[in-house]
Amino acid sequence: MRIILSSNPYRDRGLHTALEAQRVLKNAGAETVMCFPFIPKKGERLDIPPQIELQNLEKELARADLLICFGGDGTILHTARDAALHDVPILGVNMGSVGFMAELERSELKLLPRLLQQPFRTQSRMMLEVKTFRGGRQLSEDLALNDAVISKGSMARVAELEVWADQTALCSLTGDGVVVATPTGSTAYSMSAGGPIVEPTSNCLIITPVCAHQLGARPMVLDPDRVITVHPPRGSRKAIYLSVDGGKSVRLSGGERVEIRRAKRYVRLVRLTQRNFYQVIHEKLGGYAT
Repeated sequence: MRIILSSNPYRDRGLHTALEAQRVLKNAGAETVMCFPFIPKKGERLDIPPQIELQNLEKELARADLLICFGGDGTILHTARDAALHDVPILGVNMGSVGFMAELERSELKLLPRLLQQPFRTQSRMMLEVKTFRGGRQLSEDLALNDAVISKGSMARVAELEVWADQTALCSLTGDGVVVATPTGSTAYSMSAGGPIVEPTSNCLIITPVCAHQLGARPMVLDPDRVITVHPPRGSRKAIYLSVDGGKSVRLSGGERVEIRRAKRYVRLVRLTQRNFYQVIHEKLGGYAT
């Protein structure tokens, strides 16, 4: 088995946890390779042991059996798109504050040999296909595991948005913006904005207004085969921005629209423990379990 160890160097200082995982996996008979989940900032000095040879993640995914991410949920989001394109399952090791998508804590590395002892279990997680258009011309395309957020610019007081499902108008919003989330993303920004918590293996589209200035603006859960379109009302001059899975915001000019639908590809997350979704909610989000 060929396993990629992809560690966030800002969370895993000196890559100590990744190196410990490498030792455990090599003793179990696995072949491992080290990669960063993203390109570090230019000029920033990182505490990387000199003996480590780092490889290109995208190239390694083409011949890998498994990707292990060391970091928080953001680290998994960084790698989810490329992993889905290569159909490589992801195992998350939590190095962050919440790590809702991670399967293991750093203290549970001793469980890694289970990956080689039997076929491991995976959960398929729905993704979003996010495209922008001007008229009939496509401008961009992306995949999201968590959400697509259309929001106001930092200088604008409010965003003005129209939200459509297929060819039917759902609502006009005035406020900070709107989150279109997957069930996996329901426990992220969508939940903070008042959206519902949805079991992550479900298939649906979640629309959550953010700080809307209308009493009637409520979260909605839609059939996964709907196509959601978000755009400013005709004649609006207020700036709006699109961010996919917490990435860099892109400004949308007048006349441009965002179309969001269920993607054909899924992310597969590895399951090694017996923790279920409800236990994770209580452990990570402070639920009511006793």
